[in-house]
Amino acid sequence: MERRLVAAIACRNQGARLYGKPIQNLDVENGVKILDNIIGCLKTLSFIDEIVLGISEGFENEIYKSIAESKGIRFIIGDQIDVLGRLIQCGKAAGATDIFRVTSESPFLYYQPVEELWLNHVKKNLDVTFFDNVIDGCGFEIISLAALETSHQNGQAKHRSELCSLYIRENRSKFVIENATPPKDLIRSDLRLTVDNPEDLAVCRTLYNAFKNDAPRFDIHKLVNFLDQNSKLKELVAPFTEAGYSLMYR
Repeated sequence: MERRLVAAIACRNQGARLYGKPIQNLDVENGVKILDNIIGCLKTLSFIDEIVLGISEGFENEIYKSIAESKGIRFIIGDQIDVLGRLIQCGKAAGATDIFRVTSESPFLYYQPVEELWLNHVKKNLDVTFFDNVIDGCGFEIISLAALETSHQNGQAKHRSELCSLYIRENRSKFVIENATPPKDLIRSDLRLTVDNPEDLAVCRTLYNAFKNDAPRFDIHKLVNFLDQNSKLKELVAPFTEAGYSLMYR
């Protein structure tokens, strides 16, 4: 059977530290949102067959329907808490065999290795490809729909939360898994390129506007060099790095 890779993005506006993270503007003047850049980048990857938004129930999330319609992509509506269930719904709606998973608040995907890892995933008939240990916000997961369904069926409530791959990570012997290794210069636990706090947003806005000519495909190496030359930006997110990395792969 031919494999079909679908990018599933779970979206909702709830958030205690920063409300509506995916729809925060990276470019305030031009109204470019975090989710706009994520979708824009994914659309440049020809081997991704479709993009689907997995939207949480609730009136406050209606905006994501409009975003999906304006960009000509499919969406599903699902349970607010059961994030894993929403990803599965996305996959089924688009006829996926495999899900490409990125988070909706991380604007700068490290896209360069994705095609090679997808081809390897298919060649070796993998259940899971993890691209871990890269800078927070730049990584991704490729997981077969069957593996996600197994996780949903056999897991507990915590496994159906935003920790969508936790069951797989806790039960590695049940799946065929490969862990890809990022370049050494992108293994940086002192940096964050995801948006969970106002300070994260300030950093990502600065980076976007410094390199907006590259949008939507940003060179993460260039972003890292810029941050290393601007220590005050690194200091903004320093209070959140330790906790963020300690919880990332729970």
